[in-house]
Amino acid sequence: MTTPIRRIDVELGERSYPVYIGPGVRDRLSEIVGGTGARRAVVVSARPPEMVPDPGVPYLLLMAQDGERHKTLGTVEELCRAFAAYGLTRTDVVVSCGGGTTTDAVGLAAALYRRGVAVVHLPTTLLAQVDAAVGGRTAVNLPEGQNLVGTYWQPRAVLCDTDYLRTLPPEEWANGYGEIACCHFIGAGDLHGLPVHEQIAASVGLKAALVAADERDDGRRYALNYGHTLGYALERATGFVLRHGEGVAIGTVFAGRLAGELGRIGAARVAEHTATVRAYGLRERLPSSVDPAALIDLMRRDKKAASGLTFVLDGARGVEVVPDVPESAVARVLAAMGREPV
Repeated sequence: MTTPIRRIDVELGERSYPVYIGPGVRDRLSEIVGGTGARRAVVVSARPPEMVPDPGVPYLLLMAQDGERHKTLGTVEELCRAFAAYGLTRTDVVVSCGGGTTTDAVGLAAALYRRGVAVVHLPTTLLAQVDAAVGGRTAVNLPEGQNLVGTYWQPRAVLCDTDYLRTLPPEEWANGYGEIACCHFIGAGDLHGLPVHEQIAASVGLKAALVAADERDDGRRYALNYGHTLGYALERATGFVLRHGEGVAIGTVFAGRLAGELGRIGAARVAEHTATVRAYGLRERLPSSVDPAALIDLMRRDKKAASGLTFVLDGARGVEVVPDVPESAVARVLAAMGREPV
């Protein structure tokens, strides 16, 4: 059976753009680039050159590396200087090809260079296809925290080619499924057992609706941070040995337990968080190497934390931001999470 190509539009008025999902959609790149009117392109790829389609105009290929250690202001500077050396203009285009960290860094470089050039994303991991490539949030890390320097810069298009996923190792599938499990609790419903292109389409559709309603994180879009506060802390506490989606999966179980501890949801809904994460074969316990006190300190630095420990939690009114959560409650839930080696 032929897998259908799905198109989901992110509706943002003049900044609206399509997300194509399915096998072979990378071959639409030259059409997309042609539609921008660009005469030249810079392609930044963390994948081998043969995995990058021809953009249909003269281009410079820059090789990149995925991974949080490369998601820095230094990387952005290197990219912008390469753009300048090539003579890229504001009427040209940048193309990213790689995982979520590549999408984030390249997106930020495109946003900053000459105050903004068009960018097209070709996400090559499940995590990037369901999360990083869609929505226009671009950012890099500082030693003080993740995603602390960034801006909003919407792409011209996103091409989620599911053929790229054929080469993913098991840990990258787990990385993506952590984000899909999180989507269960913010409106996507139960996606477990669906074909992967349908899981991607449902996750992208949910994100597109939230972004269209709240492009700059002033309200509803906060739901996309479900499970992420602890997830980010776990990444940093393990030196990024624990991957983003794995951290989000543990963070999702934690969010359910914390909401239960605070009396926001009942026992059945708490159990649903654990059952959902287990269904995807993901970790649910804290790494045995991390110190809960250190995690609490890291969570205090989360970018949402305007008032004390702040989390996105489930409740009677649905998912919402909850500030000033007592540290004692957080510590009790962390202590009850259980431990396992990474």
